[in-house]
Amino acid sequence: MMVQRLIPTTLAAAVALVALTACGEKPQTGAGIRSDAPPYAGTGSNFMQPGWKAGDKAAWEAQLKARQQYGQNEYSRTQAK
Repeated sequence: MMVQRLIPTTLAAAVALVALTACGEKPQTGAGIRSDAPPYAGTGSNFMQPGWKAGDKAAWEAQLKARQQYGQNEYSRTQAK
């Protein structure tokens, strides 16, 4: 009789333990992309703004300024229409 109650209890405890191990956070060691190159040096990707050349710092800063002004500024986007 005791064994019949022990098996479901043990099974429930094992399921709870497995479920709780999924809640643990993995350590973040910073294994992302690291580069000492400046951002305007480019990445060699095909997904670049047309007309921009890698290493052109002035064009990089101008593009960031234009993107900030027209793409992310809701006031100027609503006033332009």
